Amino acid sequence: MNQQASSNYRIEKDSMGEHQIPNHAYYGIQTLRAIENFPISGIKPLSTYVDACVLIKKATAIANGELGCIPQDISNAIVQAADEVLKGKFRDQFVVDVYQAGAGTSHHMNVNEVLANRALEILGNEKGNYQRVSPNDHVNYGQSTNDVIPTAIRIGALLALEHSLYPALSNAIAALENKADEFQDIVKSGRTHLQDAVPVRLGEAFRAWGQILTDHTIRIEKASEDLWVLGLGGSASGTGLNTHTQYRYLVAEILSKLIKQPLSSAPHLMAAMQS
Repeated sequence: MNQQASSNYRIEKDSMGEHQIPNHAYYGIQTLRAIENFPISGIKPLSTYVDACVLIKKATAIANGELGCIPQDISNAIVQAADEVLKGKFRDQFVVDVYQAGAGTSHHMNVNEVLANRALEILGNEKGNYQRVSPNDHVNYGQSTNDVIPTAIRIGALLALEHSLYPALSNAIAALENKADEFQDIVKSGRTHLQDAVPVRLGEAFRAWGQILTDHTIRIEKASEDLWVLGLGGSASGTGLNTHTQYRYLVAEILSKLIKQPLSSAPHLMAAMQS
């Protein structure tokens, strides 16, 4: 039960007892305990990792709403909260140190609590009223840190490749090609065994470097296809306990549309959750 302690704090309760939470905070008691337990580096999670977790929560809310596992109004509110975070709001609410115990549970609950509290506001309730919207029973319905975090690592890697690495490689290749054309008529000594060798065109040296980056890009693209296969839906131990029978397939389909990648549910969820 959420109780008002003062105009500046609310009271939240867990199995360890009660704790004051700043009223402005969208995170809750489990996040606050993680802040107290892991004051290690002061480094907060990468934005791409937060995006990946929030995209998963959006997809799961849509799936669980469509399957009747959570009320539709709560599903809609969680989706709206997720969209707001993805647009850049509430980014200062993801506060758990990157160095933490528990396979990412603290960060996972940070995400669940932020989305639950924002969903509560959207539905006209006060933050902390978890009987209405629960971080565990609604935002995290049918999920576990054990399947969400490995999936977030996959999704985060795909996002980083698409938005960061591939554009950087493309720009580097284009720059090398431009220099190859610019220097095509310049002849220089080749180099082998740390010595001068037969002559080569300087432009061809630059073109070779561009080709090397092109080849590596193709290799990375091929290797990244392994990231398309998700263990989401395995819940705590890979058996899918406490999930709808169609959930694993539906959530992979929804996530696939959200990030525009051909994602699929792994043939063996327990295996996919191992890394």
